[in-house]
Amino acid sequence: MQKRAFIVLAPLVAAGLVIAGGTAAQAAPEGLKQVQTRQSLLGQHTWYQQTYRGIPVFGGYYAKHTNTNGSVTVDDGRKAVTGLADTVAELPAQRAKSGVAGRLGGQPGSAELVIMPGSPAKLAWMTLTPTRTGTFRTLVDAGSGAVLHEENTVQHSDGKGRVFDPNPVVRLQDESLTDQDDADSAVPARAYRTVRLTQLNRGATTLQGAYANNISENQVTSPRRVFTFTRSQDGFEQVMAYYSITSAQEYIHRLGFRHVNNEPQDFSTTGYEEDNSYYDGSVDAITFGTGGVDDAEDNEVIWHEYGHAIQDDQVPNFGVSPEAGAIGEGFGDYWAVTMSQATSPNTRTTPWACVMDWDATSYTVDEPHCLRRVDGPKVYPGDLDGEVHDDGEIWSHALWDVNRALGRTAANRVILESQFFFNPEITMPQAAGKTVTTAYFLYGPRAAAKVRAAFHARGIL
Repeated sequence: MQKRAFIVLAPLVAAGLVIAGGTAAQAAPEGLKQVQTRQSLLGQHTWYQQTYRGIPVFGGYYAKHTNTNGSVTVDDGRKAVTGLADTVAELPAQRAKSGVAGRLGGQPGSAELVIMPGSPAKLAWMTLTPTRTGTFRTLVDAGSGAVLHEENTVQHSDGKGRVFDPNPVVRLQDESLTDQDDADSAVPARAYRTVRLTQLNRGATTLQGAYANNISENQVTSPRRVFTFTRSQDGFEQVMAYYSITSAQEYIHRLGFRHVNNEPQDFSTTGYEEDNSYYDGSVDAITFGTGGVDDAEDNEVIWHEYGHAIQDDQVPNFGVSPEAGAIGEGFGDYWAVTMSQATSPNTRTTPWACVMDWDATSYTVDEPHCLRRVDGPKVYPGDLDGEVHDDGEIWSHALWDVNRALGRTAANRVILESQFFFNPEITMPQAAGKTVTTAYFLYGPRAAAKVRAAFHARGIL
């Protein structure tokens, strides 16, 4: 059964703010398996997987949020399981895997029994199949062998780029730059910047560290840890991804967070030749493509994909509904822009609001070259079209307005903290309400009013 109602704390009643989506906390109900616990600025967040007779229920979750003031709220996302005939599979796991392998051209790594909720609910084999375009999650009826559900688990971002800090177009304030088939001559030497690579594993000669883990083919090595390459060399993108991911996590630590994807993030910059990049939550890895401008040449592409990893760490399986997916894409664009704020000028040539301006030179004509912008005119719900990148522009604009209203540091503390209270299928109005509430707890009623105004301007609240 799916229920959502958060308790309203006394200070919020006075401020006219409401926490949406939870119930007054009790001990976690039976039929739950703890998945993870995360600590945030306002408290502790424990996530559970719903089970039925010991079998995971696909999409079913339960979360308990314990605030530092002792109050507790829950977000109950359990699904209805009715009319399930049996919990013993008639179809062997190997047959389910073989059928999937025949269709997708890859061998599933495992097969796990799950329950597909509904009326009637069904027993199914869930398989994860790695392919060149990401990992496919397939649910196969454990009785008939029919495919009940299939999805690619990756989250995409179109485009490629190369970055120094944050990319050559911004660094040189030159919109005329083009890729020219990865040629060194296409980008002047002054676009490059020598940076310090921090957090490398002690004794390592490769790009593995506390916050980033290079899993690319033909990994670059250096006994002295001096990784100096030009853009025509594969090692350059590996260095860029390591540096960008590490710098993002170090910034998150400076904001006060210790449990926001605080782990070595797997990434690969070789082997995928499409003009696209993606985060694959099933294996917790980011893949950067090499079509057009190599994606890992543009810091804003790297930071966008890292945004998906951040949300997936805060909320397991985040983004399963269309609006939640749009929130994910919008946050990724916003995270790219706010990371660029620290090292780039806000000019007419390269405005902060322009996302991935180096990567976009491969497929845009207008200047400035932007894959997307975080200051576009779209409003909710009239401009929703069902495509997550398009719809994400509504969310990213709201976050950008929060940034401009509160300042970069306060805004990013509010935005990251609020995401601990999201759920995998949250809507924009629900997520906006939680963001307003978070602003109130962190910075008071004036800040909360500014955040509410930002979402109201986009039609979300």
